[in-house]
Amino acid sequence: METNSDKIRKERILKFMRSKEYTPMKMKELCILFDVPKSQRNELAKILADLEAERKISVNRAGKYIAASRDGKTAAGVLSCSGRGFFGFIAQENGDDVFIRGEDMGTALDGDTVVAEVFDKRGYKNERREGRVVKITSRANTSLIGVITEKKNKLYKMKCDNEKIYAKIRIEPRNMAGAEIGDRVIIEITRYEGYYLFGTVKKILGKQSELISLTESIIYEHKIRTEFPKSVLEAAQKTPSEISPEDTVKRLDLRGKNIFTIDGDNSKDFDDAVSIEKTETGFILGVHIADVTHYVHEGEALDKEAFERGTSVYLADRVIPMLPERLSNGICSLNPNCDRLALSVIMNFDKDGNRLGYKIHKSVIRSCERMTYKNVSAILDGGNKELLKRYKSIVPDLKLMKRLSAKLEKQRERRGCIDFDMPEVIPLINERGEPVGVVSEERLVSHRMIESFMLAANEAVAEFASEKELPFIYRVHENLSPEKLAAVREFLQKLNIRLVGRIDENNPLRPKQLQSVLNRTKGTPEEKMVSIYLLRSMMKARYSPECSGHFGLAAEYYCHFTSPIRRYPDLAIHRILKEKLSGKIGKRRFAALTSFAAGASVKSSEKEIEAMYCEREVDDLMKTAYMSRFIGSEFTAKISSVTSFGIFAELENGIEGLIRLETMRSDYYTFDESVFRLIGERTGRIYNIGDTLEVVLVRADTESRQIDFVLKEDATKESIDRAARKASVKVSIDRLGRPKKSGEKRKSGGRRKSAKNKNYYNKKSKGKSGGKRRGH
Repeated sequence: METNSDKIRKERILKFMRSKEYTPMKMKELCILFDVPKSQRNELAKILADLEAERKISVNRAGKYIAASRDGKTAAGVLSCSGRGFFGFIAQENGDDVFIRGEDMGTALDGDTVVAEVFDKRGYKNERREGRVVKITSRANTSLIGVITEKKNKLYKMKCDNEKIYAKIRIEPRNMAGAEIGDRVIIEITRYEGYYLFGTVKKILGKQSELISLTESIIYEHKIRTEFPKSVLEAAQKTPSEISPEDTVKRLDLRGKNIFTIDGDNSKDFDDAVSIEKTETGFILGVHIADVTHYVHEGEALDKEAFERGTSVYLADRVIPMLPERLSNGICSLNPNCDRLALSVIMNFDKDGNRLGYKIHKSVIRSCERMTYKNVSAILDGGNKELLKRYKSIVPDLKLMKRLSAKLEKQRERRGCIDFDMPEVIPLINERGEPVGVVSEERLVSHRMIESFMLAANEAVAEFASEKELPFIYRVHENLSPEKLAAVREFLQKLNIRLVGRIDENNPLRPKQLQSVLNRTKGTPEEKMVSIYLLRSMMKARYSPECSGHFGLAAEYYCHFTSPIRRYPDLAIHRILKEKLSGKIGKRRFAALTSFAAGASVKSSEKEIEAMYCEREVDDLMKTAYMSRFIGSEFTAKISSVTSFGIFAELENGIEGLIRLETMRSDYYTFDESVFRLIGERTGRIYNIGDTLEVVLVRADTESRQIDFVLKEDATKESIDRAARKASVKVSIDRLGRPKKSGEKRKSGGRRKSAKNKNYYNKKSKGKSGGKRRGH
């Protein structure tokens, strides 16, 4: 039974712990502070245990005692940890996020859904709320990826690749599954003990330095699904290899039309085809998209897996498809000389490219040719007689398409569509998965032509859905936020560039005003920096059940309709369109589709972002690995951007790296923010955007995917040798290795070292290995 003296002591201890002077302490520290003799330490331990049982205090991960909130306030949400420190936040809808110190997280990890006890504000400058995790509602991580670093006290240590995971990871020898020190592995979490997390090795990806293990790490961190479940593969196997006569019933038969596909050289999945006819008033354009939903049925295994994946992922060395190959390259692909089911959008345009009308049909088509972007461009240039002869049956159609495409581009230009026409630097990968070069992908006339036709179809379908008030998944893009608009104005002002036209509450920013800036900077040294800054200032395009328009395209109606093989929203709206074309959608079905469209919009947006970052990071990795063989080499570069911490320089091959300010030894340089330049205090030397430099490559680090240069005049043999030695232990590009299963023996290769890239919303092109770059 608790005595009065015990109550008094408990109240004193609690009052002290709640005071501003108190900092979390361990039991031993409290004994010293309260001058508790050894004979009475058990009594203090009992008091602390009682307070903890009453939830008035708790013990953090460091074993220190901390007081609970007096008012009992809590905050629930997802814990987001920092990759640059030992802390995190729980985001709140009202914006009053709760700051969580690392030691107050308990066993929670980044991404976990938690409940935190909120403390009084502690008098910090920003008056932020702080909290302590008291409950973990759901775990975001059941497995982790990292490198086995050492063995200590009979346990192996693993350093997690994700810097936002703070736990100290330990693996017992019996759970190593053949992994060795230096291996990158995937572990399954088995238990949590304070700061410590224990796991079992489930897969060995390769040595830390191997390029393939670094790639697998990126794929894993972005939660990209790489293997199809058995049920999905079995369902795919049951799909037919040819269409049946019954499939063509109640479909518009277009098999007699000149219909063909235009894709990349290495593409294997053809989900869009085009046709054109000349009329007295203008043109009839047909955009024919594979009817994937005829084989991927709602709620079944193939559909559920596609929903979870959201999109195909196009990496430098592979494609991770949304659908199994039997569908994507088989019955769903508009292969030449094969009857295929499709959804066709037939659009009428006048001679100036104004759309006069459109119709959407369930159809059956037969592609007569499999064209490539390069061949189509060569034909339209008129210089390749062999191609002109080989494809003489469709040459007139291609010339008509070129004419219509130019008119559609003019129409978009008039309404203010923003065109970030920046070349894309793509790593070239050989059959062994090694980066052997980079190429700046040029946008050919054929790319722009197909892009115009797909945009036209997407707009027509979105307009149809909006007019019919269908539950739908639209592609939306909002105007700049007031904060970002203010930042853009300030940035352009420093470059002496003005946003033309009035902008206020009654006259919001129009896309045409940003396109005007791009037009005025085209061909200037500032062109690339301005394009990148404007692009990064834009809101991200996303999927939404509401039709709110697309700011970047200056389009009132927009959706993604043309790629159902590789994007789930396209597949989903095909299903909705077919239901509408076949008859009315009942009330219950309407309600179900409305709910589905809302959930699918959120899910698909999330998966698209993960895929985009995964693609970028793998591209960066490959570029850096390629450049690592040139450590110590001299290059000519142009300044692409100037910052307070250094100069970004771009090589002739399009690869960009940083010249850090601390390496510029010839002078002390200050950053003139008003005009984005560096000025030497002693020499007066100035570095401006667009200046040509001679640089030496000193660092290409695949772990961080960063490339560093130094100015040639500042390079020394010692600094280059030191950087080269450091790079040489990072990644092997001669013997890359492949992932192996647990316990499998593997030869380890040599070693070596990674870079930068960008991706932008306003592009539809099909990449090197059948890949299609993200856009709109």
